[in-house]
Amino acid sequence: MAVVSVNTAWCKGCRICAAFCPKKTLEVNREGKAFQARPDDCVRCGMCALYCPDLAISVALPPAGDTTRQEARA
Repeated sequence: MAVVSVNTAWCKGCRICAAFCPKKTLEVNREGKAFQARPDDCVRCGMCALYCPDLAISVALPPAGDTTRQEARA
């Protein structure tokens, strides 16, 4: 399951999301659209969604009681 969802209709391929991702999980494909290349490395910080000028990115919240991602941030 992808942690980060990209609305490809809205994404213009500016690469801002990839530049701000602290774990470098985002890349741009051949069509010039962002995608999450390494979802297991994502820490759900939300930087990609925060800086996306087109509001094309959303970040899934961890399931209730899931501490896996919180431990990865420490």
